[in-house]
Amino acid sequence: MFFSDHPFSNLIDSITNEKGEDGKYFNPLKLNDPRYEKLPLSIRILLEAAVRKCDGFYVKKEDVLAILDWQHQQGVAEVPFAPARVLLQDFTGIPAMVDLAAMRDAVAKYGEDPNLVNPKCPTDLIVDHALQIDFSKWNQEMELIRNKERLQFFKWCSKAFRNVNVVPPDFAAVHQVNLEYISRVVQESDGFLFPDSVVGTDSHTTMINGLGILGWGVGGIESEAVMLGQPVSLTLPKVVGCKLVGSISALATSIDIVLGITKHLRQAGIAGKFVEFFGPGVSQLSIPDRTTIANMCPEYSATVSFFPVDDVTLKHFKKTNFTEEKLEMMEAYLKAVKLYRGYQEQSEDPQYSEVVEINLGSIVPHVSGPKRPQDRVAVSDMKQDFLSCLSEKVCFKGFHIPPEKQETLVPFQHGGKEYQLAHGSVVIAAVISCTNNCNPSVMLTAGLLAKKAVEVGLAVKPYIRTSLAPGSGMVTHYLNTSGVLPYLSQLGFEVIGYGCATCVGNTAPLPETVVGAIKQGDLIACGVLSGNRHFEGRLCDCVRANYLASPPLVVAYAIAGTVSIDFERDPLGVNADGKPVFLSDVWPSREEVQHVEEHTVISSIFQDVGVRAEKGNKFWNNIDCSESVLFQWDPKSTYIRCPPFFSNLTKECLAPQSIDNAHALLFLGDKVTTDHISPAGSIARVSAAAKYLQSKRLTPREFNSYGARRGNDAVMTRGTFASIKLQNRFIGKTGPKTLHVPSGQTMDVFEAAERYQKDGIPLIILAGKEYGSGSSRDWAAKGPYLLGVKAVIAESFEKIHRNHLVGMGIIPLQFRPGETADTLELSGKERFSISIPQEIAPKQEITIKSEMDVAFYRHGGILRYVAQRMLAKDY
Repeated sequence: MFFSDHPFSNLIDSITNEKGEDGKYFNPLKLNDPRYEKLPLSIRILLEAAVRKCDGFYVKKEDVLAILDWQHQQGVAEVPFAPARVLLQDFTGIPAMVDLAAMRDAVAKYGEDPNLVNPKCPTDLIVDHALQIDFSKWNQEMELIRNKERLQFFKWCSKAFRNVNVVPPDFAAVHQVNLEYISRVVQESDGFLFPDSVVGTDSHTTMINGLGILGWGVGGIESEAVMLGQPVSLTLPKVVGCKLVGSISALATSIDIVLGITKHLRQAGIAGKFVEFFGPGVSQLSIPDRTTIANMCPEYSATVSFFPVDDVTLKHFKKTNFTEEKLEMMEAYLKAVKLYRGYQEQSEDPQYSEVVEINLGSIVPHVSGPKRPQDRVAVSDMKQDFLSCLSEKVCFKGFHIPPEKQETLVPFQHGGKEYQLAHGSVVIAAVISCTNNCNPSVMLTAGLLAKKAVEVGLAVKPYIRTSLAPGSGMVTHYLNTSGVLPYLSQLGFEVIGYGCATCVGNTAPLPETVVGAIKQGDLIACGVLSGNRHFEGRLCDCVRANYLASPPLVVAYAIAGTVSIDFERDPLGVNADGKPVFLSDVWPSREEVQHVEEHTVISSIFQDVGVRAEKGNKFWNNIDCSESVLFQWDPKSTYIRCPPFFSNLTKECLAPQSIDNAHALLFLGDKVTTDHISPAGSIARVSAAAKYLQSKRLTPREFNSYGARRGNDAVMTRGTFASIKLQNRFIGKTGPKTLHVPSGQTMDVFEAAERYQKDGIPLIILAGKEYGSGSSRDWAAKGPYLLGVKAVIAESFEKIHRNHLVGMGIIPLQFRPGETADTLELSGKERFSISIPQEIAPKQEITIKSEMDVAFYRHGGILRYVAQRMLAKDY
């Protein structure tokens, strides 16, 4: 960096450490503007980044002034944010890196140096999402063998690209690595100190806000833009101050606190806003508590849930591998720029857009379900609520089971013994990797509960698919050190590996006798998991009711074998003497958990994390890969393929093309999510992707998952709109089918799109409200682009997905207010022509949000935009 001619060079200040070394930094206090100290601390981080990155092009002085005037500009001004780093997990990281490898090919084709193609923003890629549950003790080895091609590509990336750090597989889940190993709170580069910040390709990225590090999840396309030097564009957010008061109940876990806060904030209507916590209750929350709370903010549609750095934060980092010198510099810098919080003086409280007050003492244990995370149920009401769900008509809370069938019992054989299934029977119980395991208190509560349960003779029925996928080796370490891991294993919760499994649809098939019993009785079988995603059909097609619960409650429901239980009145089981054992008999006290936590979660754990990250593992270290600047694509590979995004690339920007005589590929309703659009989970044997893989002589056992094959556009394009829950108005029932209008035939979405493309017919999509809602996914935009979709016409869009469409050269068009496909009497079978002006500009009837959006669209998407700038030597 060169700051001699920086427009805010007068703000440069310095801190001297004990060794007499200076750390320079931009000090916003030297603006001498009283508005700064009234800003929420999360906004102060945005302001510092804008000051430091102000170059007159990506970030202008007007942007800095707009952020400083946050009180009047919130919700109005569009501002840029250049985060300190990018975080990729492998599912979304592999297409990003494949795109960069393809961009190198495109640049080299025109005689330019392919070494130009490197991330400008430091990027960490964590290989963690490929795990499937096969046989618990061999999962890691099987994962490495199954995904060898992908791992070879990642190994090449680690050597070929500058500014890319690859954390090897079988080490930890992405967010654990982020929390324990990568995060720095205060970064240093070119002698300058500045706040750590991050954007990541996963909704759980928000966990990092619990450390006082500003960060949120973005889609793969947006992350690629940041990697290539483009700032994130966002509307200057409103900030809701969440004031925590009262004392935490002895029986409430941090997960209960999470769900309680989630309920309050969802009701407050804070979609798209920042949440910043303050008040005396904050100091009661440990860092693991805070990261768990911050993790759930996407569930109430906030952008971030931010906990400023305070004494608790510093105390936490003293357990880690941070040196005293680093901690002293961190504290001095944060206090110098007013990014350090204390809660004793109310005069230090910022001015928020609004304040929501939550009494922690009012929160009681809950679960969420049976189909949506926002449908919370008090554990004390669980039995009655489930019975009500059986009777309700089919909806988010109902299954419409006739009264005479609600007592159905279906006997079946398993392992030579006879069992019975009923409505509410638990068949999947998973403590998963990506959310709650980062919190030692809830994991230790689960372990201590398991210990007490085994000691009194309780067990889990063997047909229940139990699993424990720790977020990192740290979790296994403290579960083992505390002596509870063997008891979890005795109940079936064996460590199956480190990576996402159940919540992304990678649960091993249920026993055939169990599936048969469920189908025979048309039973509402249940899954219980300690995650934050459980939409119907996501875990397993035949498991229709799924509940989110804290890890100890997952264990409790697994022991009970049913969700139709009142823990206060109904026993979990009987002991060796035949006496009933209740949950209260085996539930560990808060003091007991805290005592074990203090003696197991120690600094050696964090040191071990660093050592293992640097050493990798034997399999990874022995992988051979090319040393070439350009990736050597293997035409036989079914995992890694050069994508066609740069085909017909030109050095010049072509004028926008109008869309003539297009057909609608799909006619969709409201709230079509990225889960409906983007390929995810296992590859169905009758799908278009399966047909492709079979043509490559692969058997169904070798299909792996869509996530593992995100580096192969042929698989991913065929998996686009392949959701069994897609509701296409052309068809009238759920499924991955559509109408090929000219022939009148019903076929797979991919097959119809392929036929349209062969006939040279452009495609559009018709949709209702909130098109593209849900977690951000790059293939939700890349897939439609490769299917030949040129435009999406919807009543409204989820903002990030709308931006992704633009980033892929698909134009998002919105019906005028009051108009819909129905009011216009569209059948979807019409031919559509869309006239796009040659000089397209913001604020035209065609919806374009910003100049950068226009630039991306004119160039055919962000990837082609960057490649053309490189060819024009303007990068």
